[in-house]
Amino acid sequence: MTHTVEDEQVYDVVVLGAGPVGENVVDRVRAAGLSAAIVESELIGGECSYWACMPSKALLRPGIARSDARALPGLREAAGGPLDAAAVLAHRNEVVGDWKDDGQLDWLDSIGVRVLRGHGRLAGPRRVEVVSPEGERHLLTARQAVAVCTGSRAVLPELPGLPGARPWTSREATSSQQVPERLVVVGGGVVGAEMATAWQALGSKVTMLVRGGGLLPRMEPFVGEHVAGALRERGADIRDATVTAVVRDGGTGPVTVVLEGGDHVEGDEVLFATGRAPRTEDLGLETVGLEPGSWLDVDDSLRVLGTDWLYAVGDVNHRALLTHQGKYQARVAGAAIAARARGEELPDPGSWGAYAATADHAAVPQVVFTDPEAAAVGLSLAEAERAGLRVRAVDLDLTQVAGAGLYAPGYRGHARMVVDLDREVVVGATFVGPGIGELLHSATVAVVGEVPIARLWHAVPSYPTLSEAWLRLLEAYRG
Repeated sequence: MTHTVEDEQVYDVVVLGAGPVGENVVDRVRAAGLSAAIVESELIGGECSYWACMPSKALLRPGIARSDARALPGLREAAGGPLDAAAVLAHRNEVVGDWKDDGQLDWLDSIGVRVLRGHGRLAGPRRVEVVSPEGERHLLTARQAVAVCTGSRAVLPELPGLPGARPWTSREATSSQQVPERLVVVGGGVVGAEMATAWQALGSKVTMLVRGGGLLPRMEPFVGEHVAGALRERGADIRDATVTAVVRDGGTGPVTVVLEGGDHVEGDEVLFATGRAPRTEDLGLETVGLEPGSWLDVDDSLRVLGTDWLYAVGDVNHRALLTHQGKYQARVAGAAIAARARGEELPDPGSWGAYAATADHAAVPQVVFTDPEAAAVGLSLAEAERAGLRVRAVDLDLTQVAGAGLYAPGYRGHARMVVDLDREVVVGATFVGPGIGELLHSATVAVVGEVPIARLWHAVPSYPTLSEAWLRLLEAYRG
């Protein structure tokens, strides 16, 4: 039974969702002197902390470290054995705090944020109703802003037999306490590629079913080719296939994945990594004239279009479904909310500075922690051409970099720099190869800063490091 346990509470800002995005919003508004409440229906810290970024990287890191060691004389023999899967899973459990959020709660308490556990829904403009797990009802009013930071969820396709087959989504793939002997992965995007890499290193026989056959299709084509080649060398079976049904008798035992044309694949678990949807289906959007279950359109200050009080930050606005971009947006949204609360007029959108999430448009960085790693920022060649830019792509085989040979004999990798020929600035960069994730921030600075090639030439990379790739790319551009 639901009942009200207290009178309506008033805060300057109410945030729905206490993942890293919501936490950053309340951190910024509290630092500006505004009062804040945050609502969470699951664990404080959100998807990234417990089912995405942190556990996935804890699963991936041991396999990548072993792969690096196996490439080096003097370590190759010592690193020849299998991973201690139990130790890897135990470390993963430690990284996520055994799915307990006490530390996160303590931090929110320390900065003076009211935390309400339960399901929060909009109940009209500036109003939020929260129902606790015990059925208690709380009514909140926001003087300045409500921020929706509820993130996204995995989407399962409508396939015969799938609901009863207990499929994995990204959550089960990052939290499983057992290594499946055979894992079928449906989808070749970031989640599919990373989880195939992780569980293969832990001992699973991996089969990937990818329509079109290409991995990581949103990056430059050579990236997927390198990652797929490495997975195949380690024993993965990657097929161009379309799934038509899934069968698991009684929800236990092996799972059979039926393919178009009548073929089938058997596994002990099946992971569907086939897309995301916004967690907005039961947020009361209809009470403020918005469509339940929809992505929320925002301006560059992250304010929902057509409102002067509602913000949508992170995955829910569909601008860039990445934790670091969501936290960046949260910093912008917090600054904008605080400025407007002070009665300030934000500058023209073209010059908003700290009040505008401009990096969401053409400077989004991403590292994919496969083996080899993949990293990109800005526009791919195809994206730049579609945008109508006059561009040139400069490619580099990373074996031409001295640091690559020192990183590991037989190093394989590739880099591409996309240059806007009219402005002579870098608008995109992509790397694939062992250890290249740490190269990405230099590329991000070049793209965001619109550093002229003539100036970038004088940013001298240290020898012998992988960063010397920049020198070789610039040399190739200058001819």
